[in-house]
Amino acid sequence: MMTPKEIAEIIVSTLDGKKADDIKLLRTSDVTVLADYFVICTANSTTQIKTMADEVEATLEAKGENPLHREGYRSGGWVLIDFGCVVVHIFMDEARQFYNLERLWSNAEEIDISSLVLPN
Repeated sequence: MMTPKEIAEIIVSTLDGKKADDIKLLRTSDVTVLADYFVICTANSTTQIKTMADEVEATLEAKGENPLHREGYRSGGWVLIDFGCVVVHIFMDEARQFYNLERLWSNAEEIDISSLVLPN
């Protein structure tokens, strides 16, 4: 059984490996009961959104962590994957700006992910 932090770190690394832009890891456990962590990133195309979502799910399922819920997969502009303790938000840029989750969850602590991603 992995910890929420380990799950979140695997998600960040997986998204980075699929060239996600502007990945943010927010520790939300102190501000909401919804999840311990939110992972937010931007994709450049609807195809990339689906590729990233599929890769995150496959990577975690291989480690015994199955998503509880997925939304938006068919809509194209965003996908939400709920692993219970970690919620993943993959957006096209316009949708990310519209929902502005970083502002909505501005009380959450942003975790430094520099050790989890490749330098630009």
